[in-house]
Amino acid sequence: MPTGPAIILTLKVLVAAVTVLLLAALGALAAGRPRLHGRLNTLFLVLTLSTVAGFEVVLQFVDVKAAFDPATRAALRVHLLFAVPAAAVIPVMWVLGRTGRKRGHVALAGLFAVLWAGTVVTGVFFLPH
Repeated sequence: MPTGPAIILTLKVLVAAVTVLLLAALGALAAGRPRLHGRLNTLFLVLTLSTVAGFEVVLQFVDVKAAFDPATRAALRVHLLFAVPAAAVIPVMWVLGRTGRKRGHVALAGLFAVLWAGTVVTGVFFLPH
C-alpha cells in the first residue's frame, strides 16, 4: 500500500516530467515545427490523463485522512483546484489542434497556461517535501 509521502513524491515527479514535455512541445512550436508540437502534445495528453486516472485508482485504496495530515490535505485540495480543470481542458485543446481550429486552440491555451502554472506551483512547490 503506498504511503502519503510516496504518493506526494510520485505526484511531484510526474508533474515535473510532463511539464518538461509541455515545454518541449512549446519549443517545437517556437522552432516552427508544428507537427512535432502536435506529437509532443499527444504524448503530454496521454501521460497527464494516465497520471490523473492512476492517482484516482491509488487514492481509492488509501485512507486519505490517515495518509495525509490536515495541512497536506489542504494543499492537495488547492492543487486539485488547478489540476482538475487543466486535465479537463487538455482533451478539448488537443481536439481543436488536431482539427485545425487554431483560434479556439490558442484561446484555450491561454486558459490552460494559467491552470497548468497553478498545477505546477501547487504540485511541486506547495506540497510538503
